Amino acid sequence: MSTARIGRYGSMTAVPTVSRWWGSRTAPQRIDLYTRWSFHAWLGGGLPLFAFAVLGSVTEVASRAAVVAYFAGTALTTGLAVVLAARGLRAHRHGSGVSPLLVLATFGAALAAGAAGLWVSAGDGEYTQGAPWSLAMPLGMVLTACSTIWVTRRLAAPAAVIGVLGGVAALVEGAPVGPSAALAAVLGLTVYAIVLAFRFSVWVLDVVLEMERTRGVQLQLAVAEERLRFARDLHDVMGRNLSAIAVKSQLAGELVRRSRPEAAAEVADISRIAEESLKEVREVVRGYRRTDLTGELAGARSVLRAAGVGCTVQGEDGAGTLPEPVQAALGWVVLEAVTNALRHSEAAECTITLERGSGEVRLTVSNDGVSADPGEGNGLTGLRERLAGAGGTLHAGRDGDRFTVTATLPTGGAA
Repeated sequence: MSTARIGRYGSMTAVPTVSRWWGSRTAPQRIDLYTRWSFHAWLGGGLPLFAFAVLGSVTEVASRAAVVAYFAGTALTTGLAVVLAARGLRAHRHGSGVSPLLVLATFGAALAAGAAGLWVSAGDGEYTQGAPWSLAMPLGMVLTACSTIWVTRRLAAPAAVIGVLGGVAALVEGAPVGPSAALAAVLGLTVYAIVLAFRFSVWVLDVVLEMERTRGVQLQLAVAEERLRFARDLHDVMGRNLSAIAVKSQLAGELVRRSRPEAAAEVADISRIAEESLKEVREVVRGYRRTDLTGELAGARSVLRAAGVGCTVQGEDGAGTLPEPVQAALGWVVLEAVTNALRHSEAAECTITLERGSGEVRLTVSNDGVSADPGEGNGLTGLRERLAGAGGTLHAGRDGDRFTVTATLPTGGAA
């Protein structure tokens, strides 16, 4: 759906809605967008807001230069952390790496911002709660960005160090030892919990991307397996006959050189074997190219399961009793519908139903996982024309996240 925006002079311009923009993306793309913008929103907005909160908790700042240095350090840390997170997430998609210099520079900027925060709080002359947090939070933000490139167990030690630094800052500001130790524990646990939450989002993204890559590999393996089966059958059919032709050709040549009358019989036998081989090759190719409904249903079940898609076939027992032209036409429908399900959807389940009525047969192929209307390509158009020539009809459309193709054909029709 789209909305219409009416201009000043009545002109109308189509404006895509947010739902269509979101719905046109696949599940991996949606998770990638969610993960990426979660990092950007937290890193880009969280630290500046916290900087204002720290200034609000300080009754008297040390100097104007301290405030300027604090905001400059916070802005630099924010920018570097956003860049670090973006490059880390890109590395997960493309398998690239992140420069260690960028990580060191980001942590250096966070330490400078934290030191400036302590400088700002020094004007109070007594301990304030904002001082330790002003040191810990910039470092925590950088550690959150590092969750895109570091594994979970590697994040625990930096979180503990950040907590200890916050406790030391509280001691320097004049807090007692007990509350400083408690604050160090709270800071460390808080930073670690936030980092783990974002690390979990990165882990989910990795799992989804790996599943997407696995799905593509499964489809390629299914195609490769079919090619190997064809090559094996062709070898079995042609190997013996070609060997016989080679031996008889050598024998015929030798007989011709000796002017023996048996040479004519050998040449005739070679011709006979060649004709039989050609016939057998045609039978093999015809068996692979013929759209037999029973064979197409079995092939569809095999390919869908190889791709990790559950497949349910109903009414398969009656497929073999249909006239051969009807089977051929419906076989093409199964082939095209299953191909579309694999190419244009994130299907988890596909149902194929064959129903026979009085004088007609109906084939329905339905799959889920459709995020946007795929439209009608050349394949469906060709199917509609093929069925129309046999007196049948084809209907295809989307209902929610399901796409259904329904073909109806008279049982006496010829495709």
